[in-house]
Amino acid sequence: MPGNDILQLASRALWLVVVISSPVVLTALAVGLVIGILQAASQVQEFTLSFVPKILAVLLVLALAAPWMGTQLLAFARQCLTGGL
Repeated sequence: MPGNDILQLASRALWLVVVISSPVVLTALAVGLVIGILQAASQVQEFTLSFVPKILAVLLVLALAAPWMGTQLLAFARQCLTGGL
């Protein structure tokens, strides 16, 4: 496999990681921001108040997006194994 193909494969794999992880990361970011604003407004600085809602939201997004994530990974694996890069 030439070096150019390896770089292209690595680039596509990294982009796939970014695309697949974006729903989870953006959800954690949004929930964390909302909880942070509420904690600043109420002056309640409790760690579990930000941790538990984030975990629940991330688990919900993972449950909803898992089929799409699996499809994306399967399509990438098929392209890699069939040489269709």
